[in-house]
Amino acid sequence: MYGAEWCGDCRRSKALLDRRGVDYEYVDLMVVADGADRAKAISGRTNIPVVVFPDGTHFTEPTDAQLDAKLDEVDREQDGAAA
Repeated sequence: MYGAEWCGDCRRSKALLDRRGVDYEYVDLMVVADGADRAKAISGRTNIPVVVFPDGTHFTEPTDAQLDAKLDEVDREQDGAAA
């Protein structure tokens, strides 16, 4: 996930990931020199957060409902792969 502490949407998405116990890398755009460029290269936009999933897809500024639904999908895919 690419974000910044000053960003309310970033804090909200990060909190959702934490509540769900998701293992993720957080790239703080205020700390990582090329973080904003990397996020823009993924999304084509300057909006944050940018949340990248294991299947290579991403969401930019997702709602909690969108993020929850995608995480449920990722969980189902991982469960199916483990079976």
